[in-house]
Amino acid sequence: MTASVDALVARLANAERRLADHAGGPVPAGLTEPDIGGDERWEAGQVWAHLAEFPNYWLGQIRQVIDAASAEPVAFGRVKTDPGRIEAIERDRHTDPPALLERVRSSLAELSNAARAWEASAWRSRGAHPTRGEMTVERILEEFIVSHLEEHADQLDGLVGDGTPVT
Repeated sequence: MTASVDALVARLANAERRLADHAGGPVPAGLTEPDIGGDERWEAGQVWAHLAEFPNYWLGQIRQVIDAASAEPVAFGRVKTDPGRIEAIERDRHTDPPALLERVRSSLAELSNAARAWEASAWRSRGAHPTRGEMTVERILEEFIVSHLEEHADQLDGLVGDGTPVT
């Protein structure tokens, strides 16, 4: 495993810790700031529902790209208007954050174990996202899971106070 993969796994663990801190507190009121480059503003329950859904989704997409073993980029992913994404957020938005955190933890454990096991060739596998274009597995993991978890932890930080990460 390369230093960059080690760094990604460490960031996953840090994001999980931040989310655990949030799940242990009261559910904050209000709406998040819009996502980067977008206009979605969510209640905390919607953030939690999305957090519980997307890591496993993207891990499946990464596995699809790797398993294709193609010299050409493999189509993968979805966009924000995907019905499955919207349905999961609506379905679970009233579920208690500690229960949703358990789903996040399960997905991140599976992801971390998989990432440690992937060969160098797997990391170089390429996918083609409908809006972001061609991406390596490493970039898919960084953008769609690691950075995405951090962004949503930042949103929860913003809902509980001044935007300072909960420690």
